[in-house]
Amino acid sequence: MTTVTVIIVVLVVAALAAVGFVMFQKQRRAQLQQRFGPEYDRAVQESDSRREAESHLAGVAQKRDKLNLRDLDEAERARFTTEWEAVQARFVDEPGRAVDAADSLITVVMRERGYPVDDFDQRADLVAADHPEVVSHYREAHAAHQRHRSSGGVDTEDLRQSFVHYRALFAALVENQGADRQDGRGAHRVDPDRLDGDRTDADRVNRDSVNADLADDHAHDQADRDRADRDLVDREAVDRDLADRKPVDRDENGSQPTYRQETR
Repeated sequence: MTTVTVIIVVLVVAALAAVGFVMFQKQRRAQLQQRFGPEYDRAVQESDSRREAESHLAGVAQKRDKLNLRDLDEAERARFTTEWEAVQARFVDEPGRAVDAADSLITVVMRERGYPVDDFDQRADLVAADHPEVVSHYREAHAAHQRHRSSGGVDTEDLRQSFVHYRALFAALVENQGADRQDGRGAHRVDPDRLDGDRTDADRVNRDSVNADLADDHAHDQADRDRADRDLVDREAVDRDLADRKPVDRDENGSQPTYRQETR
């Protein structure tokens, strides 16, 4: 084989390798975009390069696929749902503590399902691999929760939004847990053409649901206060009526007094 022939073979092999690498990169990029949806764009924006972002997401996907997540059984789902409803009922009177409790409950649910829970960023990345459409809720809820814990100055509306975000993740982890394995490997497949619309609808449904529940809790609390006020007024009326009467004699047994109306 002549030197020229060797050079030609080497160039052909190098060209084929380059084409193969480019095709591999395109295929991996498409898979990551499909799996992570809006999280792919967020990672690219926050990284120094697209290659760095894709390397990170590929590592997250690999780590997630090695996890042995489990479904909650019916009893566990019922228990966590009851606990969530109790937490939500606290929001009307104690919004800050309710958000604290929501954050803790989400962590407990994730631990029970098999997610590592030691580090928030790791938890969020792993949730993104399964639920890219709701992980932004988790990050926004966590950010508001941290602001509340550090300063105590977060207003009620900020806490309400945080609670709504936690509710979206709770629904994904407890109520829609089967979505974790839609592609058989743990990935939650997303149709990019429907992603924005679906997320908007999901945001609206979750927000409306929580707002309706909070409004019901407020209405029930107000009704209880109104009943208590009426009972107090009734008792005061009875007390005034008795104060206007004077005992004049007792019955034949001498035990029960009778009254006559005091004339003013």
